[in-house]
Amino acid sequence: MERYTGFYIDKPQGNNVFSYEERENKKIFVPKLIEGTLEDVKVGDNIVFNEIDEDTEIKAKGLKNLVEYKLGNKTIYVFDNHNHAFYFWNKSLLKNEFNKGCKLVHVDQHKDMREPDNYNVDIENLDDVFTYTNEVLNVGNFIQPALKKGIFSQAIIIDSSYGFDVEVDEEYVLDIDLDIFSKDMDYIPYDFRIDKIKKLIENAKVITIATSPYFIEQDYAIKVLKELFNCDIIE
Repeated sequence: MERYTGFYIDKPQGNNVFSYEERENKKIFVPKLIEGTLEDVKVGDNIVFNEIDEDTEIKAKGLKNLVEYKLGNKTIYVFDNHNHAFYFWNKSLLKNEFNKGCKLVHVDQHKDMREPDNYNVDIENLDDVFTYTNEVLNVGNFIQPALKKGIFSQAIIIDSSYGFDVEVDEEYVLDIDLDIFSKDMDYIPYDFRIDKIKKLIENAKVITIATSPYFIEQDYAIKVLKELFNCDIIE
């Protein structure tokens, strides 16, 4: 049974907690998950992230659908808000697509290492993981639970130019936030970022990718996404 069927969050929980009391809009949308390809990654019409920035309410539209697809022997998940990675990591782990306790390589403008309100989740139960992902976690606090629960032994954070110098010899899951290509990160040459991430894609067991609507323009994020995978490094 697929849990991501397309639904609204209208309570101050999960990603809907930000500036909830001050906002005009009180609900955000979580898109449906489909099986497809990169061609199915498109911008939708629904607000998926809502925040107030300097007295201006930002109503950020996200993806039309979340997309799961196979590229060679790899499973790749593309979604908008980054906390969904926690659910997909668990889903892949239960399908034995990577070994529990391997490393996480997190490529992102932000570290996303905040503590959630609690760690009360049974990672063997995907229904529980789904509820926890959408009601407790948000875009800034989804990595710590994965470390606490032993899904990963270590998070290798790449959020700067020197971060890309890392060499990962052991098994890893690759987690990409496309806001690494936001204007704030333009001090790192574009082609450098593309080439480094392509190399990381090559050896990753599973790949999770966030388009992060509030932090990067979505059409541009999708353009970058397609460039990252427009290559023959994976047979």
